[in-house]
Amino acid sequence: MLDEATRIAIADELARAEAERTTVPLLTRRYPQMTVEDSYAVQATWRHRGIEAGRRPVGRKIGLTSKVMQAATGISEPDYGAIFADMVFENGSVIEHARFSNVRIEVELAFVLRDGLEGPDVTVFDVLRATEYVVPALEILSSRIELAGRTIVDTISDNAAMGGMVYGGNPVAIGERDLRWVSALLYRNEVIEESGVAAAVLNHPATGVAWLANKLAQHSDVLRPGEIVLAGSFTRPMWVEPGDTVLADYRELGTVSCRFV
Repeated sequence: MLDEATRIAIADELARAEAERTTVPLLTRRYPQMTVEDSYAVQATWRHRGIEAGRRPVGRKIGLTSKVMQAATGISEPDYGAIFADMVFENGSVIEHARFSNVRIEVELAFVLRDGLEGPDVTVFDVLRATEYVVPALEILSSRIELAGRTIVDTISDNAAMGGMVYGGNPVAIGERDLRWVSALLYRNEVIEESGVAAAVLNHPATGVAWLANKLAQHSDVLRPGEIVLAGSFTRPMWVEPGDTVLADYRELGTVSCRFV
């Protein structure tokens, strides 16, 4: 494991990379002894620095919950990251592409919590009882660490590659739809590039939220009322460039779109 000074130095390096819109070399190449717990400690330091700087936390994202995403990244277990208010965009937003690095889009469901969730031993049923509504969302991935050869240690340190999210569509209460069978078509410039169904996320997207609550308990943290939780992608990440228009069609749950400039 790394000493505290090294963890802080890594968190500061990643904060600079985010501010300067650059990427840094693989952490695991420079710190081969670095562990998953080290990487969550780095992420926690980065998050606390953001809060101290005036950024407002509004939720969490879960990554790598589906087989298709694990295959796409070569990483075999879920992870999580933080969402700040300045990362959240309304449906139809025009977004500056250069704000992010290695920009990709994923299709997800976002759970908005009415009640808090505190692990350990949180179940899917606890998540469903605590959820106010579920809304379609796009996640914008932004990797501040070079992609080739990265491991879950690199990804977690980099706030699980969270760049931003776009919410839209029709919010639905628990029980109004079978969330396992929510499907989406992902378009780039009016061409379907990806499609998927939400059951790909651990057989039920609420399972990811339960995993998150229990994982946070290991780090003395909880999910709070009103927080947004991105439950994980059920499509492969889609690369986007300046000028691209992105739209996800969730059928009965409506559409989510944005344009990059």
